[in-house]
Amino acid sequence: MSNKKQNDATLEKKEENLADKLFYKKKNYFEESDEKDIEKCYKFADEYKNFINISKTERETCRNAVEIVKQAGFKEFKFGDKLKVGDKRYYVNRDKSIAVFKIGKNNLEEHGIKILGAHIDSPRIDLKQNPMYEDSGFCFFKTHYYGGIKKYQWTTIPLALHGTIIRKDGTSVNVVIGEDENDPIFYINDLLPHLGQEQMMSNGYKIITGEQLNLVIGGKAYKGEKIKDKIKLNVLAILNEKYGILEEDFLSSELCAVPAYKARDIGFDRAFIGGYGHDDKSCAYPALRAILDTKSDDTILTLLVDKEEIGSEGNTGMKSKVYEDLMDEISESLKCTPRKVRAKSKCLSADVTSCFDPNFPNVYERMNASMISCGASINKFTGSGGKSSANDASAEFMGEIRKIFRDTDVIYQTSELGKVDLGGGGTIAKYVAELNIDTIDIGVPVISMHAPYELISKGDLYNTYKAFCNFIK
Repeated sequence: MSNKKQNDATLEKKEENLADKLFYKKKNYFEESDEKDIEKCYKFADEYKNFINISKTERETCRNAVEIVKQAGFKEFKFGDKLKVGDKRYYVNRDKSIAVFKIGKNNLEEHGIKILGAHIDSPRIDLKQNPMYEDSGFCFFKTHYYGGIKKYQWTTIPLALHGTIIRKDGTSVNVVIGEDENDPIFYINDLLPHLGQEQMMSNGYKIITGEQLNLVIGGKAYKGEKIKDKIKLNVLAILNEKYGILEEDFLSSELCAVPAYKARDIGFDRAFIGGYGHDDKSCAYPALRAILDTKSDDTILTLLVDKEEIGSEGNTGMKSKVYEDLMDEISESLKCTPRKVRAKSKCLSADVTSCFDPNFPNVYERMNASMISCGASINKFTGSGGKSSANDASAEFMGEIRKIFRDTDVIYQTSELGKVDLGGGGTIAKYVAELNIDTIDIGVPVISMHAPYELISKGDLYNTYKAFCNFIK
């Protein structure tokens, strides 16, 4: 090789080294990890799939979380209970949210509480309070959708009915119909394409209206009664025999239709998971597992809350004062001043974010979009437009989180939810931050978010779990 070629090669190598040092580049989990770690990742994914298959509503998720933490030695907490170092407790709020915590030996006023906060509700189709009617040979349930959905996605798919009914006498009954292979399922009609020309000229919001999201629940007439609504009577007779309910009992029920799908691996290499409710179970389950699997000298708290999809409202959403009350109870029981504890506390708001979709590239700003399999995604700020209704974490807290992840080999990335003037969204983060707690959003990037069947990467799920473990360690 001539001297010139040698000099050129040396210069090129120096430039590469400098670029490696100075440039920021996202890492792909499957490129960076060895087969042993990927095997752990896939095992965690299988455990996650098992969990979300039986946790499709916030009530079911809360119930299943209770069973998991009880098996791990946690005991129920009630306001007024005395706490001490080493205690492992859980608190259930109206069967729709759960707080799980461990009391560490570090002083709360100096170290605060390490918080992981996720939500366990997902978009779905709720029943109206007076839902049942018969029309043209069908019996239907009228519905009112919950959360931000594309309504047309919920037609012509198998649906299961989940929920709780409070009967006339005050007793309750839990309902799950459509998950077992021998169960019937439920269905929302759509118009055949041969007659759908006018429908297809509508904008996406109007292709299916809210009042057309009616569940087919029956079609067989009851014999022996001379009444108008014989199909409705037959369905009510079946429900009365099985559950002891009357039509009036729907007034005090919470029933919803969710996709009757199981979570499954996607792709020949099984790198992805398809499932209902990745938003936000793909963060809630890692947050729950993290507090069970991690030892820490700090006091740590996992919050799995309700109602995020409709603004964190009510007494089970993150706006409820009960979560602040719980933190105050922990502080006061350990003879600490609650406001001092909150000022030193830190929270990862564990919520999903949008993942760059190459089929729809125009809505993303690629440099600041989450990329599939590039790890847990941090959203320094949320909100929409000019950061309206945002939590915007400080540079100092962002730097602290970066250092933790770098020192513990967590693969992570940063993102925004779409182009500035197009995207946006909210999480529970701002409601935690309003308590004077440093808070930042981090979670799993999702393809087809809020659809009946969403897609995530196993690598992103696993690194979100690792991120949570190392944050609270």
